[in-house]
Amino acid sequence: MVEAHETHVIVGAGLAGAKAAETLRAEGFTGRVILVGEEREAPYERPGLSKGFLTGAASRDDLFVHDSHWYTEHDIELRIGDPATRLDRQSRTLQLADGTVLTYDKLLIATGSAPRTLDVPGIDLGGVHYLRKLPDAERLRASLQTLGRENGRLLLVGAGWIGLEVAAAARGYGAEVTVVEPQPTPLHGVLGPELGEFFARLHEDRGVHFHFGAGVTEIEGEDGMVLAAHTDDGDEHPAHAVLIGIGAAPQTALAEAAGLALAPREEGGGIAVDSALRSSDPDVFAAGDVAAAEHPLFGRRLRVEHWANALNGGPAAARSMLGQPVVYDRVPYFFSDQYDLGLEYSGYAASGSYDHVVVRGDAGKREFIAFWQDPDGRVLAGMNVNVWDVAGGIQQLVRSGRPIDPDRLADPAIPLGEL
Repeated sequence: MVEAHETHVIVGAGLAGAKAAETLRAEGFTGRVILVGEEREAPYERPGLSKGFLTGAASRDDLFVHDSHWYTEHDIELRIGDPATRLDRQSRTLQLADGTVLTYDKLLIATGSAPRTLDVPGIDLGGVHYLRKLPDAERLRASLQTLGRENGRLLLVGAGWIGLEVAAAARGYGAEVTVVEPQPTPLHGVLGPELGEFFARLHEDRGVHFHFGAGVTEIEGEDGMVLAAHTDDGDEHPAHAVLIGIGAAPQTALAEAAGLALAPREEGGGIAVDSALRSSDPDVFAAGDVAAAEHPLFGRRLRVEHWANALNGGPAAARSMLGQPVVYDRVPYFFSDQYDLGLEYSGYAASGSYDHVVVRGDAGKREFIAFWQDPDGRVLAGMNVNVWDVAGGIQQLVRSGRPIDPDRLADPAIPLGEL
């Protein structure tokens, strides 16, 4: 039984934090719940920032996890625009930027991640964008609308998921798009060359220009505005706006200063937690992008930066805070929308971990499922492209750990359930 006088504090008012607060109340916790957020917005979901909201298909209000009255109705103290600055584990206190000191019984860190920055001349010019927060998306959407009206040029640094989704949105507005990427294909480190080439063709068919094997060394401007970007192979790319999309880093400063154990870089960094999302301090938990959790299914620590991890990890951490038995072993999952293509990816197939890729369906028609198999034939991950209601079956294949005959895996006549 959790005492009503206890206080549970959640640092990070994103999806993971909001869902953790919701779960504490749903599980019957009657003590004090405080949700601390760096941003001045109530908790919102980030996928729309590079998808529906950016394209104009979704409104601002569609992004928020709960309406403005929900937190008051559920007696959750929402402190937004007031970031945490210091965690003292010995006294169990958290200091906020305005000087407030909160005392906690259990603490959840769900501070997420922040875009990796590019350190080149011209990075501070107007028209250079990062995309992580709602104001970033509002500014970028206005820029894309202007570029579309004026036949302007957008240059994207990085051909990851964010870069490709923004490229699709920009083409929808009519902007000219060039993508600079040091790898030989988009998503090379995530999907490998086979599927990377598929995404290159998808975007090239829509008029996107790729410049592979190069990195941006300078952003040239005049009167404070972008004119062009220069790459390390000597090329110049005219541009009126630039988006930097070179990955994200977990926001671990608060945890590191407090002496919590961090995961090594080869495990993605982040706060090291066990499968119950407990940190090296039994009263401190972590969830979402910032957490590097022991994953029983994959036998290693994983840090996952996707929506589903925040959606499911926040509630799991809340239950763990309440002393319930928790084993967080969800199969990693994410989705993407680009033009008329939708996809879901389930599993974990790190670069070098898989032996081959099996395709079920017609990649030429952009309706297929791709499977990444290890040398023993086990399915590490699967991605369904414009094929729906199969993600559950793919996750069962991943979870089973059973070797699957590649020919049977490729045969659309054999239901996934039979495998």
